[in-house]
Amino acid sequence: MYGRSILVAVLVLVSGAAVPARADELPKKWQDMADRGLEWLAKQQFRDGHWEAAGGQFSSAMTGVAGTTLLMEGSTLREGKYADNIRRAVDWLLRHSQPNGLIGEVNAPNQGLGYLYGHGFSILFLSQIYGEEDDPDMRRKLEDLLNRAIDFVCKAQTSRGGWGYVSAADGGDFDEGSVSVTQVQALRAARNAGIVVPKVAVDKVHEYLKKCTTDRGGLIYSLASGGGGERPTITVAAIASMFSTGEYESKLAKRWLEFVKPQVPVDAAGSDQFGHSEYTHYYYGQVIYCLGEDGYAKLFPDSKPNDRLTWSKYRETFFEFLTRRQNKDGSWSGTAIGQVWTTCCYLTILQLDKGTLPIYQR
Repeated sequence: MYGRSILVAVLVLVSGAAVPARADELPKKWQDMADRGLEWLAKQQFRDGHWEAAGGQFSSAMTGVAGTTLLMEGSTLREGKYADNIRRAVDWLLRHSQPNGLIGEVNAPNQGLGYLYGHGFSILFLSQIYGEEDDPDMRRKLEDLLNRAIDFVCKAQTSRGGWGYVSAADGGDFDEGSVSVTQVQALRAARNAGIVVPKVAVDKVHEYLKKCTTDRGGLIYSLASGGGGERPTITVAAIASMFSTGEYESKLAKRWLEFVKPQVPVDAAGSDQFGHSEYTHYYYGQVIYCLGEDGYAKLFPDSKPNDRLTWSKYRETFFEFLTRRQNKDGSWSGTAIGQVWTTCCYLTILQLDKGTLPIYQR
C-alpha cells in the first residue's frame, strides 16, 4: 500500500462542499466550446492511430494525452462518438511498445526531448482503458504491457528518486521535475487500475520532491543539476502529483500552494498566456478542481473568503479566457509544442466536471 491516501484526505477537505455542475449542465457556450475542441482533436489523428506535436515530435506523448482527452468525453474503446479514435490510439501504442516495457522507441526522431514523457502519458491513458476493459484478450494484452511498463519506470528512476527525459542509465542519472511528475501520475493511474506498483518507487519520488522544495516552498528544476531556480509550473504539477501518489503531507502541500498562489493568480487567468501556461493550467486546474469549493479554506482557515481558491471562481475566469482564445477551427494555440498539446491541456480542464476517469476524480 502507498500509505494514507491523498484522495481520502482531499475528500475530507471538500466534504460538504458545493458540488460544481456536471459537464452536461455547463452553459451552452462552454459545452459547445469543448465539443468543437474535441472534434478538431479527433481530426488531427493520423490514419495509423497516433497524434503528434509540431514538427512530428512527441508522438507517444501526444497519443497518450489525446487518447485520455477523448476518454474524458465519455467515449470508450467500443462505444461513443470517439470509440474508433480511441481504439486506433490503443492499437498504435501496443504496436510501438518494446519488449523491455518502454512504450515508444528509444532512438525515434519523434520523441522530442526524450521518451519518458511519452511513456508516462501512455501509461496514464492505457490504465484508464485497462480498468474498464471486459474483453479477455485485450485485457491480457494491456495487463502484460502495463506490468512491463511499470517495471521500466522503476528501473528508469534515478538514484535521487526522480526521472529525467530518458532512463537513468541512458541519461547519466539526470532528473528533472516535470518528467518526474508525469511518472508519478502514471504510477497512480496504473495502481488505480489494479497493476502492482512497488512502494519503494513511490517512497523514493516523495523524498525527491521534498528535497526539491526550497525554503520558500517552490520546487527547483533538478537535483541532478544543482537547482535551476524555483519553477512555479513544476510546483503546480507537483501538487497535482501529490494528489495522485497516495501520501498526504499537509505541511508540504500547503507550502507548495502558498508559493504557487501569488505566482499564478486565478483572477489573472484570463489576462494572457505566459511561458508554459497551458502546462501550468493543465495541472493547476486539476489541483483546484480537487480542492472544490471548501478545500482551500480548510487548509488555510485564516484566509479571507475573497482570497481563497475555489473551483467555481477558477472555472468562471479560466473558461471565459478559453472562450476568447479558441480558434475558429476549435483548437487553441500556445507554445512551440503545438496546437494538439495546447488543445488537450485545455480540454482536460474543461471536462474535469464529468468525473469520467478515476485519475481525475475527487
